[in-house]
Amino acid sequence: MDELQTGQPGAVKREVHRHRGAAVETVTDHVGQEWPVALVFNGISHAVMMCTPRDLEAFAVGFAISEGIVERGSDIQDIEVELHDDTDLPHAEVHLQVVQQAFVALKEKRRALAGRTGCGVCGIESIDLLDLKPERVPDTGFLQRLAPDAIARAARELPDHQALTRLTGGLHAAAWCDAAGTIRYAFEDVGRHNALDKLIGQLVLDRVDTKEGFVFLSSRASYELVRKAARVDVPMVATISAPSSLAIAIARKAGVRLVSFCRETSYVDYDTVQP
Repeated sequence: MDELQTGQPGAVKREVHRHRGAAVETVTDHVGQEWPVALVFNGISHAVMMCTPRDLEAFAVGFAISEGIVERGSDIQDIEVELHDDTDLPHAEVHLQVVQQAFVALKEKRRALAGRTGCGVCGIESIDLLDLKPERVPDTGFLQRLAPDAIARAARELPDHQALTRLTGGLHAAAWCDAAGTIRYAFEDVGRHNALDKLIGQLVLDRVDTKEGFVFLSSRASYELVRKAARVDVPMVATISAPSSLAIAIARKAGVRLVSFCRETSYVDYDTVQP
């Protein structure tokens, strides 16, 4: 594989034909990688996600927690990442060993979904299983300590943390910011949900207090993204693009402040945190 020399996969070089008016030139371009990544819990394959094949340990931890498979990082006893890039279809497997209680609950969930057809949120077809009633995130006073220019600072800093996006033009980013708006962590992926899972996973692995910071996303705000953030008690989600109506509703139920259309000079606050 023609990988970038960055220590991990992320982009490949491809020869392309660039058209400008009547002129055509052959150039080498960079394309973001997308691989099938199988998440295997205690030997049973649970999901196959389409991901950029880097930071996969963090991704698996974040997915397991944000999807409610485990409650905390300590419920994951072992992780092994296998990259298979020497085939016609490169792919990866992440094997997680979780505590028995979590595994039993996962098997029960799989049985509840067995035999159903259709495609929903992570395979969920029944509205009753969508988890639309999140618990409220704890109020630690973080939002009151947030610097007035924190959102502007995060918007200004984010491009500096998007190396793959600058190279390929096609990835999403999820960043973790402190009360001043300084970006402390950032992850990129072809999928916006994956980028957030990678971020959540690394925060859990590093034992970062997720109640003392906010998430900044290069994408729009969908229901799933707000729900994932709320599950780990993040007090605020900021996005570059628009929110959906359900994202606003879930943010209000969870007590998560949601701001979108974030720029250095402006943003829109959806008043999801009531005084």
